[in-house]
Amino acid sequence: MQIIEGRNPVIEALRAGRPISRILMDKNAQAHGAAAKILQSAKIRGVTVELVDKQSIDRQSQTGSHQGIIAFAAAKDYVSLDDLFSISSEKQEPAFYLVLDGIEDPHNLGAILRTAEATGVHGVVIRERRAVGLTPTVVKASAGAVEYIAVAMVTNISQAIAELKKNNVWVTGIDMAGEQDYSRVDFNLPTAIVIGGEGKGLSDLARKRCDSIASIPMKGKVSSLNASVAAAVVMYEALRQRTLKKA
Repeated sequence: MQIIEGRNPVIEALRAGRPISRILMDKNAQAHGAAAKILQSAKIRGVTVELVDKQSIDRQSQTGSHQGIIAFAAAKDYVSLDDLFSISSEKQEPAFYLVLDGIEDPHNLGAILRTAEATGVHGVVIRERRAVGLTPTVVKASAGAVEYIAVAMVTNISQAIAELKKNNVWVTGIDMAGEQDYSRVDFNLPTAIVIGGEGKGLSDLARKRCDSIASIPMKGKVSSLNASVAAAVVMYEALRQRTLKKA
């Protein structure tokens, strides 16, 4: 069982058809806007909505920012790498994956998943250890995007990269020491973008497995970008290239 907190995450969970056992809603919430959408969608799906006082929701909350709405849902399932390959095949598009080499901040992961969904990424690969998973805070930070993006959890990122390469996916790591400008990478090819962990960057094993290492030009005095911002910059460049090719 997973707790989903916040208006948009609960709306998207209902919209995506995630099994939900019940919803707690602040009894003082205004019956319009997001609250009305949740009540209507829950009624259609036969999900019980309990109107309770805010303190009851506070006690259940794991994020501290529930906006007066909490849903109790089936846990979001992780997928396999084979599932990711199937998604690309079904979309009839060159593979487009994001590999996260040790993201530990749940807000970063949530933001990355939100951007990945917006830019058409087919799936995200995260590692099992020393990294954050799909926690309630991640779900909240993704603003519901977690419902629409496939996430594969693997025990070894370097082995996962090797498996991607066996399936003819070109793997590009993003690192400030990369010699190639990220905008010169051909993202129209079947692509996996590898983003390192906060403060640590790419692990040595992941770096060695990548086909190329690219960097994001920096003109200011700060030497690096936040992991979620770096990921967003590169994902949008990939989307730009792929959109231009279709035009």
